[in-house]
Amino acid sequence: MAKPTSEGVTLFLCGDLMLGRGIDQVLPSPGDPQLYEPYVHSALGYLALAERVNGPIPRPVDLAYVWGDALEELARRSPSLRIVNLETAVTAGGEPWPGKGIHYRLHPGNAPCLKAARVDCCVLANNHVLDWGYKGLDDTLATLRALGIATAGAGTAAASGQRKSAR
Repeated sequence: MAKPTSEGVTLFLCGDLMLGRGIDQVLPSPGDPQLYEPYVHSALGYLALAERVNGPIPRPVDLAYVWGDALEELARRSPSLRIVNLETAVTAGGEPWPGKGIHYRLHPGNAPCLKAARVDCCVLANNHVLDWGYKGLDDTLATLRALGIATAGAGTAAASGQRKSAR
């Protein structure tokens, strides 16, 4: 939680954090690489493109790898609260949302990469929260809860019958 000081509160706000596709493939628990995009049908294709430009990427990489030099800057600035807009479902299951062209997914075994940056809260109110349907959302919420990461912007209201289509 935020630690108020006489100097105030420092926030780290990160937008559009996408940990699917090729990133998920180099982490210790790669998920199913199949994609449902018009031009690329495997996340390994994105990984091949990255390697063509940057050279070989070792596999698996450490969970901190995705943050690069940002971890050093975060340590230097020591923000009171770290909030990211997680544009990736955290699930190994679910079905791709029909009619949607891009579906981001991070295997739950790779979700501790968020802990590598000491993320406090993941905002889920974005266009990828239901990429893998309601099962994907349920898995995302359960995984983040298990990691002790708060969520905002999406949840379940199934018990009260309030769940609606997000098409």
